[in-house]
Amino acid sequence: MAQLFGPMREGTTAAAIQIQDMEPDIFKALLGFVYTDLMPEMEAEREAEVEEGGADEVTWLRHLLAAADRFDLQRLKSMCEERLLEHIDLSSVSAILAVAAQLQCCGLREACLEFLKVQSAADLGEVMATSDWEHIGATDHSVLNQLIAKLASKV
Repeated sequence: MAQLFGPMREGTTAAAIQIQDMEPDIFKALLGFVYTDLMPEMEAEREAEVEEGGADEVTWLRHLLAAADRFDLQRLKSMCEERLLEHIDLSSVSAILAVAAQLQCCGLREACLEFLKVQSAADLGEVMATSDWEHIGATDHSVLNQLIAKLASKV
């Protein structure tokens, strides 16, 4: 609504609206949800990239979650959060936590922190060495405070 009718309006409504900074397959999935109200599946081309060591489902879901937030599609946002919950592991937790903190996904954020709470010191060190964790530390101190509180309650 904001893009079409509000202060972000792109000229007249007869003009084409340019969607910047979103991958075409993410926008296609977003449109698919709008028309079907069903959780989109990752396209075959993207799945082929996964098999070749490229982008994975977690990355696709994080981008779709951000798109759902951007266009205020709360049901899709909830669906993406639920799917991301299934993918929390040592290799993905910092990336998932970063997007959860950025988009105020409290349940997803809490699940990531609970996952980190039960990890060994070595595993926590591995997570904290990632660039996603560095970004979290630089931009959202509340996440660090929550993790410290959880780790302190573990003792």
